[in-house]
Amino acid sequence: MTTEQLPDEHWNAFYTEHEQIWSGKPNVAFVDEVSGLTPGRVLDLGCGEGADAIWLAERGWTVTAVDISTVALGRAVAHAKAAGVGDRIDWQQHELGKSFPDGEFDLVSAQFLHSKTELARDAILRRAAAAVAPGGVLLIEGHLGFPPGEHNPHPDIHFPEPDEVIESLALPDGEWETLVSRVHDRAQVLRDGVPINRRDCTVKLRRH
Repeated sequence: MTTEQLPDEHWNAFYTEHEQIWSGKPNVAFVDEVSGLTPGRVLDLGCGEGADAIWLAERGWTVTAVDISTVALGRAVAHAKAAGVGDRIDWQQHELGKSFPDGEFDLVSAQFLHSKTELARDAILRRAAAAVAPGGVLLIEGHLGFPPGEHNPHPDIHFPEPDEVIESLALPDGEWETLVSRVHDRAQVLRDGVPINRRDCTVKLRRH
């Protein structure tokens, strides 16, 4: 990545490096937190190649799935069609710091919103909270550092702890309940087959 690249250029280049970047399976922590919820309308922010969105649609959710990369969205559309749930997912391209989907949702999911390009993460997550309908859930999953052996760590990226995430949302007193606020380990297998362990954090909030 060069400093001249725009965020969408960076992410399209990232996805173009390989025919498939991610495993095609939803994140384990995401599945654990969502499985007990009643299906409704869901907003998936940073959907990538669509694994979470497809998993949700297969379980009865009506999905709006958003990503900055048109390359990733093109793959997600194809994967959803192959899974037979293409009609349950509205795929939208947004650079979330500049535009945001309309509507209210029973679940808003923000999985690993980190970027080596400019990203107004706190502001985006505050908009995510505002999009949660009364009684709905906001689910935020984040890394707590670069993976071991990262060849180009970005010194300006901060990986917040759960308490920092909640504080940054600036939620009105009495309107939200914290359901989950935790740090946990996650096993991951890199593209070359090397297994690693990562530290992630989960924040799950319900709007009264």
